[in-house]
Amino acid sequence: MNKHEDNKDEWLHKLDPQAQIESSRIHYFDDKFWSKLLKYSKKAGEKTVYTSLLLYFTAQNPAVPKSAKLTILGALGYLILPIDVMPDFIPVIGLVDDASIIAYALYQVLSHIDEPTKQRAHNKMNSWFGQPDENSEINDQLLPKR
Repeated sequence: MNKHEDNKDEWLHKLDPQAQIESSRIHYFDDKFWSKLLKYSKKAGEKTVYTSLLLYFTAQNPAVPKSAKLTILGALGYLILPIDVMPDFIPVIGLVDDASIIAYALYQVLSHIDEPTKQRAHNKMNSWFGQPDENSEINDQLLPKR
């Protein structure tokens, strides 16, 4: 490991995600996340909403490493920022950048998503939209075990 990697690891170990969240409340807080997710849920699609919920609940898990939480917070922060590369109000393509960022973050932290987290996300989806049908676009690996 070189000196740059050592400094990076040292910085990462000192980083406190909760303190970062608290210091950036102007850009990210729960109300904005829930508001944005509900507002655009029909447009964004079931898969993006469920993935966002998985990320949100994974970030709350104390067992998840700081680096994974930072990835999640970056993606969810981008989701709720009012300024996007492609504004959300543009029909069809407006949510593509958000969905792409969320999908990338999911791929990066997939190994940290446990069954209780899947169940919480699934329960929240069901409370909003009812039981998904058999034609659901959500990957079975992301759903809780039955």
